[in-house]
Amino acid sequence: MKRRDLLKMGLAGSLSAAATAGHSRVNFPQSGLVFPDGFTPSHVGRPSPPTTPFKVPLFRMPVAEPVSEADLNHPLPPDPLAHQRYDELRPQKFYIERIREFKWQYHSDPPYNQGSWSWGFTNGRGGQATTPGPTYHAKYGEPILLRRFNKLRPVGAGHVPFALPSVSIHLHNAHTASESDGIPTNFFNPGEFWDYHYGNFPAGFDYEHEIMSTLWYHDHRLDFTAPNVYAGLSGFYLLFDELDSNNENDKNPHAFRLPSGEYDIPLVLHDVQFDSGGQVVFDFFTNRSPEPTSSIFPSGSDPIENPGNQSESPLHRSYKGSPNFTVFGMLGDKITVNRTIQPYLGVEARKYRFRILNGGPSRLYRLSLRTEGRNGDSHPGCKFYVLSNDGNLLEHPLEKQSFDLWVANRVDVVIDFSAFKPGEKVYLVNRLEMREDGAGPSGRELDEGDLIMRFDVKSVLQTADPSQIPDYMRPLPPINLSEARVKRTWVFDYDNGLWTVNGRLFNPNRIDAKIEKGSAEIWTIRNGGSSWAHPVHTHFEEFQILEVNGKPVKPGNFLNSRKDIVELGPNTEVTFFGRWRDFEGIHVMHCHNVVHEDHEMMIQWQMVPSGMGDGEEIDHDL
Repeated sequence: MKRRDLLKMGLAGSLSAAATAGHSRVNFPQSGLVFPDGFTPSHVGRPSPPTTPFKVPLFRMPVAEPVSEADLNHPLPPDPLAHQRYDELRPQKFYIERIREFKWQYHSDPPYNQGSWSWGFTNGRGGQATTPGPTYHAKYGEPILLRRFNKLRPVGAGHVPFALPSVSIHLHNAHTASESDGIPTNFFNPGEFWDYHYGNFPAGFDYEHEIMSTLWYHDHRLDFTAPNVYAGLSGFYLLFDELDSNNENDKNPHAFRLPSGEYDIPLVLHDVQFDSGGQVVFDFFTNRSPEPTSSIFPSGSDPIENPGNQSESPLHRSYKGSPNFTVFGMLGDKITVNRTIQPYLGVEARKYRFRILNGGPSRLYRLSLRTEGRNGDSHPGCKFYVLSNDGNLLEHPLEKQSFDLWVANRVDVVIDFSAFKPGEKVYLVNRLEMREDGAGPSGRELDEGDLIMRFDVKSVLQTADPSQIPDYMRPLPPINLSEARVKRTWVFDYDNGLWTVNGRLFNPNRIDAKIEKGSAEIWTIRNGGSSWAHPVHTHFEEFQILEVNGKPVKPGNFLNSRKDIVELGPNTEVTFFGRWRDFEGIHVMHCHNVVHEDHEMMIQWQMVPSGMGDGEEIDHDL
């Protein structure tokens, strides 16, 4: 059965269970990840139309606008009984989004200037939809309720043929109850809505150690996360408190006074493919040039099923797509920033905070800065002051020339443009080469690198720069290994042509771990392969890495932080300590190369009352 059959028949939700029922473990050879000789993936063999680099300004997402509580009374008021701890964490602000299909301009050059059919989010009571969606500025101690309406067209009626208009929006990695987490099985269809209750409190109500900073939201629909996010369903959610206060002029002597307002800029990276008409395509296999097709369908033909007519209405495509789909990864040849191809940003000669997110679906990055000229890499200003790992502020900022950004990683950095002369141009560069199949890095660096965006240093500074880079930020939570009740091992591997965890495909009707509420556990995450990579994400709680391949993580290391992504490279094993608190319910862990996730590399775990958990108990007396 092909993916478009699932789209037409609505069987995506039952795919995982059916596949699991007939699955038995086979040691699949590494050669299973090798394409036939002469195969060229579409992002190489059928490149997107050319664009002029650094011609279009960076898109700056609007800040989400609250609505009145009364605006949520139609068609039904929110149900407090549908949410855990609702009365205790009663919403103080209310928001509405509508998920719509629309044309988005990725670039001003033809054919992109005609707009590309995309999905995105509206802001507040009305207005145009955007991708990325509006950026939320939330505060700790100020719970919110967000109602999302699915206003997408039904299957077969829209202009984005590769995605499924059934959605579940996950707030990554919020400390949020299961019913508001956006787990893959909590999806809602066109004409329906879902209420999300975000308590905006730190795990364990620990305001000293567990404050988070840069989060993001994205679709998480079972079996269709990759194409739905690729279609445009992502955005930022920023959390502030009295220290990271969104005010670089804060009079509080303890405030960090990081760059704020116009100088605090979220950046999400997505790599995208386009056809000759400038439309977004999710197609790894069509590696030939576009071909003309008849304007009239042969009698009795199906324009979706017949690849010779796939370009005709209602799909509005101008290339002949493949009926196959990849399980390895999806790569695009156009890297976008905030859904703009190679934008530029005019900057003042001062400090800026950039919240850099890899939105996927599969590409990994190694980011650095450079100026023009032969020795552009060696300019003393080409460095990052790294503030966070996975959006969580570090104990101390780190000065780095480059850093890796895997799918769903968020790294907050400060770049000080006062180190550059007016008129200088500074480039954000990717140097990490990917395997052509999208399953992970090739192991090589790009000599010149891919230019992602350009910063143009202005000659005029509007005002003096009051912002600062603090010497010290957040203390890490203390680790007490005696708290750990059980230990678990999860092996991420490739079996029978699909991605597995502990040799099993995802089954939405199976709970893979029962974790006692209020407990701690030690998990080991192991890569069973020698040639692919998995950014492994577990929902709901941050964790702290203890060891990588048996070696302890030392203070001052970038990994010595609170995280929600394990960067699981080939032949890698990572052990972490985590706590599970405050709610009960079902969450998931999965590979965030979301093509792997969609092809069953995911497990479900459930927080249960004390005494009802499972797992290998730890004997602390040994």
